Amino acid sequence: MKGKKINLLTQLVLIVVSLALSAATASAQNGAFSQSANGAVKTDSRMLYHGGPVLTGVQNVYFIFYGCWTSPCGSADDTKAMTILGEFIATVGNTPYMMINSTYADGNGQPASGSLVYATSVVDSSYSHGVELTHSEIEGIIADQILNFTLPQDPQGIYVVVASADIASNSTGFCVPGAPPFHSHGIINGGLLQYVFIGNPNRCATVAGWQFLPPSGGSTPNGNFAADAMVGNLAHALNGLLTNPLGNAWYDRYGLENADKCTGTFGQTYTIANGARANIRLGYRDFLLEQNWVNSRKGFCALSR
Repeated sequence: MKGKKINLLTQLVLIVVSLALSAATASAQNGAFSQSANGAVKTDSRMLYHGGPVLTGVQNVYFIFYGCWTSPCGSADDTKAMTILGEFIATVGNTPYMMINSTYADGNGQPASGSLVYATSVVDSSYSHGVELTHSEIEGIIADQILNFTLPQDPQGIYVVVASADIASNSTGFCVPGAPPFHSHGIINGGLLQYVFIGNPNRCATVAGWQFLPPSGGSTPNGNFAADAMVGNLAHALNGLLTNPLGNAWYDRYGLENADKCTGTFGQTYTIANGARANIRLGYRDFLLEQNWVNSRKGFCALSR
């Protein structure tokens, strides 16, 4: 009985902490939105540490593909997109690109992780949380998978909810011009977990996949518009999550997280055989990723530290 009371008290404390930190996260992300929406991102400010934790150690990435991804409603392109996202996570960990995040440390000098492992993926085609996803609905999607024992409750886990093109999410800023890719945290099944929401760019191509549209593009590195755009948005969200998971670690005076400061910048690119632009090769695939902010004295956008 005593143990149950302690566990209940711990959960209540976690809930209070999560609510407070969610407000901080929203504040930082609203700052990023306002800067992007009003024009060029301001990079004339160094990154500031606000005392909170960063994500350290190996981070296990779990995909939840929500909506129409597989037969009979999903197409071959949808199935291919699932594969490309998985292969990206399986190859990007510990690369010079991800290790930019190690230039951000917590109060004890522990650097943010650049180590990602592709854990597994599941498909949720039941539409049990509807077609307009709020923060609580996204957390509910993750909780369902944990309660059904299809995914573990992993304190070192990052849960990525990837939506099909018929899913909207106004509360995360998806399809809103200037809004950064969304990451957050919540008390899910009694534990504090980190998550990312990635909307399908086929729903709003000019917002969520503009870099592959004329005149700046046309082709995509892997011949799959949705996957190539989602990979870029996922990389952006992960960079912010690793260095500012609870909204009280690293961001600048404008509220911009590391990747937000490099929005729309790609550094040196090259052209691959199908005519598409790319700037990084992982395994046997090429990708076009936004640069990340290297946390040095002055700071700068780059593809490696």
